Formats: sequence, structure tokens, C-alpha cells
Amino acid sequence: MPLEQRLEDIIENDPTMLGSDVMIIGRQVVTAYGSRIDLLAVDIDGGLHILELKRDRTPRDVVAQVLDYGSWAQTLSDDAVREIYLRYCGTTDTRGFDEAFATHFGTESAPDALNTSHSLTVVAGEMDDATERLVNYLATGYNVPINVMFFDYYEDDGRSYLARTWMLDRNTSAATGTTATSARRQPQWNGQDWYVNFGEEPSRNWDDARKYGFVSAGGGKWYSRSLRQVPIGGKVFAYIPKVGYVGLGEVIGEAQPADEATLTVDGTAVPFRSLELLAEYRHTPTQPVPDEDYREWIVPVRWHKTVTRDSAFRKPGLFANQNSACNLRNQFTIGEVTNFLDQPS
Repeated sequence: MPLEQRLEDIIENDPTMLGSDVMIIGRQVVTAYGSRIDLLAVDIDGGLHILELKRDRTPRDVVAQVLDYGSWAQTLSDDAVREIYLRYCGTTDTRGFDEAFATHFGTESAPDALNTSHSLTVVAGEMDDATERLVNYLATGYNVPINVMFFDYYEDDGRSYLARTWMLDRNTSAATGTTATSARRQPQWNGQDWYVNFGEEPSRNWDDARKYGFVSAGGGKWYSRSLRQVPIGGKVFAYIPKVGYVGLGEVIGEAQPADEATLTVDGTAVPFRSLELLAEYRHTPTQPVPDEDYREWIVPVRWHKTVTRDSAFRKPGLFANQNSACNLRNQFTIGEVTNFLDQPS
């Protein structure tokens, strides 16, 4: 079998052949220098994987080529990675990448930042000593994230088999390289949009938050600290874990402990503890830690639109996070949730 002519098709159709879970996002990807990357993939952490078939090129040519691809790939922004995938799929729907990523990896959403690392893989049907020396020198001597995967082809009783072998042990070689510009590649935050995780427990209830206008968190400093950072004027995207997005609103007051908080109800300031609440908004640890803050903290919110749990908005690709609150940079999530909650009831 002319193996190297078919490997590109085989890997594209079944990237698990590589021994790791990646999603193919491009084939014959044209770089800024006019050359073409055979296959480009992304892993669950958003790292890029450059796959280049050796074919009949000399060791120097193929290694130089894949290094050149790496120098180009590390400059790609989040939007550029998504555009590569859109061209690969032949679509202009900007939601495509996030939905495909979430479906492929079984996650709630794509990572906040893509291309924070990259790896370079030369794929070959056989290996020569010169290529092995070059790759080993770069990977073990200078921590270049390069490796070689080669395949052997077998036939037995009418059945075909491919045997995969890595040249370098992936546990000891430089498997991935952090891109020099990864910090700058973090999506810009507008300083206004906040994700708030309204984790419903016996201690809190979304129906209360909808009715009286607030979000809350507590049970420990780790839970309340991030919510207390949301400023007055912050735009809140409220999310119930494993349920979906249920509210969009604006913070109208500073965070206060539940025992001291007041909320404006029908134009009147009412102490939080005097409201008719469905949950207790208290935390009683079995083994309390000294100096820990277990109080529930209340943040007043003017809701633009809320929905019930049963009507929550959830789809592949939407951002989700275990923190009580964090900056929301994911433009796919912002657009999708805003469009959903802007619809007439």
C-alpha cells in the first residue's frame, strides 16, 4: 500500500489513530508564507497540533518545514483558529467551532483561550536515521515540542492493520510547547460582562433570586470572594450548573452579608432576612475552620430578563465555570445568551 498517500485521509477520518483525543480543524491549511500544513488539530485544552507527513522529502526538508509551521502557528489568535475551522467546514456560522468543540470533547464550552500551546508531529510510514537524529536533538536538547509518529502496515487473512509507534516517549519528551504570545492571546474583556454561577443547594433558590433581584454565594471565602468582586454596573449572566443560563441583569448595589443586606422591593428597602424566602441562605459546617467566612453574600441585581429552570438556555459550546463569578470573555456565549434572553416571552 502507498501508505503515506493514505495516512492523511486515515488520520482525518479517525484522529484517535494518533493515540490522543484531538479534533481536526483544518487540512492543507495555507500559512501566511504560502505553504500548506497537512493537518491541523486542537486538543481539549485548546492546544494546537500540527501534523506533517514526511512523504518523500529529505529529513532536513521535513523537519525544517514543520518548524516553520510552528513559528507561524504560535502567532494565531483565537479568531484565526476559528476561521481556519470555518474554512475547513465550508461555513460562515461563527458558532460552528464552539459547538463542534463541545460536542467532540463532551465539555460545556471551548476554553477561554485557544493556542496556548502547540505540538509538532512528523507522520511517516518509515523512519530514517537522519530524521531521528534531528528530532531527538531538538526535542531532548532544546525542548522543542516535536516528535515523530510512524506507522507499519500489515495484512493478514484479508484484513489490514496499522501499527503506530512514537519515536520519543511522550511522557519524557517535550510533548507541547507553550506559545510565547499565549498571554496576549487571552480574549479581551470589556470590563462589564460577568459570569455568575448560581449554584442551587438547600441554602439558596433561583425563584428567590428572580423575585427579589439578587445573586448570592457563600459557605466559605473561596465561594464568596469572586462574587464580591462584581462591581455596581456589572452585567450579570446568571447560570445554574447542569441547568443552563437563566438570567441577564445589572448589579445595582455592593455585596453584603445576608444578615445585613437590604433589597429594594416595590420601591421600598427591605432587609433580606425579612423577605419570604424559599431557602435559608445560611451555612453550618460540621467542622468549622477558624477565621473562615461561611456567610452568604447577597449582590442586588436589576434583572433585564429571567427564565425558570425549566426554560433555561443550554447548548454545546456555552461557557461554564465552577467559580461563583468570573470575567465573561466568551463572545459566543455572550451573543447566544443575549439573543435568547432578548426574545419575547
